[in-house]
Formats: sequence, structure tokens, C-alpha cells
Amino acid sequence: MNEEYDVIVLGTGLTECILSGIMSVKGKKVLHMDRNSYYGAESASITPLEDLYKRFSLPGAPPESMGKGRDWNVDLIPKFLMANGQLVRMLLITQVTRYLDFKVIEGSFVYKKGSIYKVPSTETEALASSLMGLFEKRRFRKFLVFVANFDENDPKTMEGVDPNKTTMRDVFKKFDLGQDVIDFTGHSLALYRTDEYLDLPCMDSLNRIKLYSESLARYGKSPYLYPLYGLGELPQGFARLSAIYGGTYMLNKPIEEIVMEDGKVVGVKSEGEIARCKQLICDPSYLMDRSTKVGQVIRVICIMSHPIKNTSDANSCQIIIPQNQVNRKHDIYVCMISYTHNVAAQGKYVAIVSTTVETDNPEMEVKPAMDLLEPVEQKFVSISDQYAPTDMGAESQIFMSRTYDATTHFETTCDDIKDIYKRMTGTEFDFAEMERKKNDIFGDAADQ
Repeated sequence: MNEEYDVIVLGTGLTECILSGIMSVKGKKVLHMDRNSYYGAESASITPLEDLYKRFSLPGAPPESMGKGRDWNVDLIPKFLMANGQLVRMLLITQVTRYLDFKVIEGSFVYKKGSIYKVPSTETEALASSLMGLFEKRRFRKFLVFVANFDENDPKTMEGVDPNKTTMRDVFKKFDLGQDVIDFTGHSLALYRTDEYLDLPCMDSLNRIKLYSESLARYGKSPYLYPLYGLGELPQGFARLSAIYGGTYMLNKPIEEIVMEDGKVVGVKSEGEIARCKQLICDPSYLMDRSTKVGQVIRVICIMSHPIKNTSDANSCQIIIPQNQVNRKHDIYVCMISYTHNVAAQGKYVAIVSTTVETDNPEMEVKPAMDLLEPVEQKFVSISDQYAPTDMGAESQIFMSRTYDATTHFETTCDDIKDIYKRMTGTEFDFAEMERKKNDIFGDAADQ
């Protein structure tokens, strides 16, 4: 270990593993360490089920009705991949897709006045949806056509909208859309967690709705994908990419000290040895004094023996409860997957409820979502602090990731990766940088 590296990475969360993969592909010498004995850090999938019980300090072993412990891979952080989003693009360009199998999530639903409805996102679905009255449907259809044709470089498609000045609130007014439609468009299509977007320029919102529609167009049932055997497979896939390019991995390594000289990182001390480096990437848990708490997220993992009611017995789905519907500032999310994704024993379903904490009683905050899931056989509640770096790394050359947020997809995680990349290299992130070189394929061939 007493060697010199270009980059040392601490923690094997998804953000860290993707960055170590990118740096290795770029020809950097990378050492990647984790204090845990498993991959994934905060974004791990826990197996066997006994370990999940231990992690949440539940007494005793799981009951026999839960099936074999080894059949379970339970995500600590619930997220799906947007089929046309940035993470899928990263997986395809790096060919990490060869190590993973994906399934399409079967449906996306939105909560309105105590019931759940399928999210209409195509013109045909909009016209058939029971979420809107007849005239509202026509106006919404016009809006969807406008978004699909919108091109920021072609003024003819803009219909008088200035993407950098016109607010989203004014775009909704232009199409005369009512509050309920605004709610599901902003929260279930554009996937905003709060209503702040309404008074910002509409460019970002229109691009988000386009991303949703394009993702949906790829596979049809929903815009979301999910890897078999759980999200913990994602960091492992990128770790494998890094290893093929010469990256060194060490799990179970206690990190004793991050060694600084003149305000700049020069190495990491573990078990009495020092590995030297020019740059360091880590998650906030390795350097709490250079991060700040920016909020809390509650997540409730629920094990059930039935699909969620009113979802047409879907084996997987997402439900969004827009904040307006339950008098909150932030949306509540439900991600459900099941035994069909190799994450639970036969006939079992795992639903994970999450939201940003707003009060002193987070469990009451998620009650509207929990009510949709009854009966629940076992629940595991976690309330996690969220951190963001206070040190951006310009002097110290320490680049810290942000804690995973309450969104149900990986777009914000990819934004963080691109931001860290830019701070480390001084250049904008370019997907082409991740392309694997032709001559490395032998490394994979040997694995076959």
C-alpha cells in the first residue's frame, strides 16, 4: 500500500465507483478503499435478510414466512434509472451494462385526493386518463405536443415562450392548465420535489418533461429501469470497470487519517501505512469536518406479501404523492419492487417510502404513503442526515460527494458526478471521456 497514486477514493458508493471508473479509464492510477466489508456504502443492497434485521437492531431472526435469507437483496436507498437518463448513458458508454440485467418498472402512479392514478404521459394516455375532465385533457394534450416539439434553437417551435425568461407558471397559464394537472406535470413528469420550479425560467422544466417522455418511449410501460439483484450491483459494475483499467480495490480498510501538507491532501493512512495521492475523492462520512448538514431524509423499507392496491397488481411501480395533496413542501415517494427482480423471496414485495423530513415527527409525515401499503409484514425505518461539502477542493484537492437525496432516480447523483469531475480536472464533463479503449476487452474476455 505504501505507493504513490494519482487518485485515492474512499467509500464504494455509486458516485465514488463511477468516478473511480472514469479516472481509471482516463489512465489515472487509482486506489479505492472502504471501511466496510461490502460494496455500495450508503447505496448498498443488504443480503442476507438477517443482516438487514441486525442493521436496524431488530431482535431475533426473520420469521420463516420470509423465506430464505439469501433470496433477499434490500436497497438502503430507493432509486430507479431513467431509461433515457444520464446514468444509463454512462452504463452504455462504459459497457458496464454487460455485468447487469435490467427490468422495466411496470407503472408510474400519482396520488390525488386519497386515491392513486396512472401517470398519463403520452397523448393517448392523457385522453384516456380519469385524472382530468374532457376539456382539461385537450389542453393537456396541446401542452404535451408543444413540449415534444420544443427546440430551444428553433424560435418557430417556441410559440412566444422565451426558455430563459418565461416562468413555468406562465407556460401553464398559456395552456390554461388547472392545479391538479400542474401538480402531476411538475411532480410526476418533471419530477420536481417542491414547487420552487414554478417561478424559474421554464427551460429546465421542459427538458425534464422531454426526458420523461423520451425515457417512456424506449420501453413503453414506464420511463424507469431497475437492475436485477438490486441497486448494489451498480457500484460493483463500475468498480469492475476501474479494476480492468488497473484500479486497486481494498475493502475492510479502517481509515485512520487523511494526511495533509500545507492545506493540501498528500495521502491516506490505514493500518499504519500511508498511501500517497495527488487528489482524494470521498463521501462525507470520511471527512465530516469539511461538510455541512443540509437536511434529513426518512426512508421506510416495507416488506409485504401483496402488490399495492389499485396498481393493476404490478410487480413493480413508483407512486408520487405531490406535496400539495398532503399539505407539505416536499413530495413523498414510494418505490416498489419484488421477487421478480431477485431482491426478495418468492411472493414477497419490497416497497420503500421516502421523503425530505420537515417536522419533529417524520413517521407521521409518511403516513399517507404507508396507508397505501397496508398490510405491511415488517418495516425498517431510517432517518438519515444529508451532507454537502463545504470544501470544494480547489486548495485541498479533496473532492467530496453529496449524500443521496430523496429523489427516486439518479439524475441528481449524475449531476454531482459531473460537478466533481469538473472541479477535479478543470474541464466540463464529456460522456466521450468514458469510452472504453478497444484494447482492454481482453480483460473481460478472461472473465468469461
